[in-house]
Amino acid sequence: MRLKLMTTLMIMMVVLGVKAQEQDFEGANCTSIMVGKKATTDGSVITSHTCDSRYRTWMRWEKASDNEQGAMMKIYEGTMHTADPYDSRGLKLKGEIPQAPHTYAYLNTAYPCFNEKQLAIGETTFSGPDTLVNPNGIFMIEELERVVLQRCDNARDAIRLIGELVKEYGYADGGEAITIADTKEVWLLEIMGEGPDKVGGIWAAQRVPDGEVGVSANIPRIKYLDRGNKNYFMCSDNIEEVAMKYGLWDGQGDFIWYKAFSSSYSNGKNFREREWFILNELAPSLGLSRDADDIPFSVKPEKKVDVRDVMALLRSYYEGTDMDITRNLKVVDRNGDTIVSPTANPWMGGNEQKVYNMLKPGTIDFKRGVAMSWCSYSFVAQLRDWLPDEIGGVCWIGLENPGQSPRIPVYSGSTKMPSCFDRCGHDHFDESTALWRYRKANKLAQVNWGYCKDLMYKNILRFEEKAAIEMPALEKRVEKLLKEDKKDEAVIELNIFTYDFEAATAETWKSMEHRFWEMFWVNF
Repeated sequence: MRLKLMTTLMIMMVVLGVKAQEQDFEGANCTSIMVGKKATTDGSVITSHTCDSRYRTWMRWEKASDNEQGAMMKIYEGTMHTADPYDSRGLKLKGEIPQAPHTYAYLNTAYPCFNEKQLAIGETTFSGPDTLVNPNGIFMIEELERVVLQRCDNARDAIRLIGELVKEYGYADGGEAITIADTKEVWLLEIMGEGPDKVGGIWAAQRVPDGEVGVSANIPRIKYLDRGNKNYFMCSDNIEEVAMKYGLWDGQGDFIWYKAFSSSYSNGKNFREREWFILNELAPSLGLSRDADDIPFSVKPEKKVDVRDVMALLRSYYEGTDMDITRNLKVVDRNGDTIVSPTANPWMGGNEQKVYNMLKPGTIDFKRGVAMSWCSYSFVAQLRDWLPDEIGGVCWIGLENPGQSPRIPVYSGSTKMPSCFDRCGHDHFDESTALWRYRKANKLAQVNWGYCKDLMYKNILRFEEKAAIEMPALEKRVEKLLKEDKKDEAVIELNIFTYDFEAATAETWKSMEHRFWEMFWVNF
């Protein structure tokens, strides 16, 4: 009991600091990295999402269905903050649309992300001009994602369907960007409302070239709209009209999407630290400047990218660079060398930052990293066209801080998530929920990150290696079962693999929690 109380108090201290930081930088939530098939080491297509902020962490597979003619589908607002799949307290019915004759199974996350046909969707918010918001539309972005995952098996059809739905039923959200990927290609779609006097929406989509990598991180990234190049651009036909109507473009010169629809966070550019850092890491010879007016929509990486490279980029907090917020927190070690203090926490809360800057102004220059401690969950989706759909798609799920948590592989042919995903972990401390199976060790590690990170990284990489070793054999067995028309047995294999993998990671993070408490005994 005493240990549990100490754990809770310690975590509360860290969480309160995080909440103060989150309030200060509320506009900078979520990151998505997109990789074309010729830019990956194995020919897969990749998209991703860090769901940063307090969104629900329960997730489950929703079954495919055959629906009667004339059936209707309800569209809601508030689905991202429910306690479990049956919690309707915060839901608001926005309207109904005709149901599809058949719907696909999909992974129901706060922002629905993945379906049985290897279609995957990441998300980042960029707010956009307030003048374009129309609450009378029925669709928020998360419900658009749900609909297309149920009805589409490729990115282009998903984009077209979003355009049709928004035109007919209206878009009610602020500016949003979603990265839509299938086994062939990946696109970035950016969308906003059409203004308060018209139910509709404006949107533009640009394809990432097959040999390149793109990033979306809370800023409009699309620049020019080449409507004649339908292989790389899709968009609504009302964009310039709406921009001129609301004084967002004067009709003179080239129309630049990101400048017309940027938010205050962007400072008139199409990038900030995260976009620049990721693209520069992948293509350093380009010499991309942080002082430039804009940077490319996508870049050709100097080395082909593995799914683990994307995971590593999502773990980044700019360690060792001039954007690392811990760089000025120096101490002299026992050897007489000046080093960053082991107690320097790259995810320190806003109140802690203020203390350091009160003691010495300029000590902490906050730069929002890729990995944030206020992340609810994240994923990396890997889509492979040379394998059956059941094993071709892998959604690598992480709970809590992506800089600290392991990745759990979930196949597109799976039908169940482990029971720890049945409830959200935000409402209260609950060790049975997936979130808290990792959060305790993660928060304790932040108290003395310099001493704890090596063990945490060792275990993260150990599970990545475990997956790399075990998954090819699993996929071979499942493919054989599918060829023998034993799909039920194949599905059981996939479900068990995810169950066992999650349980192993949770046990390891429990052991680390205990180890970190033992380290506290000697007060570091």
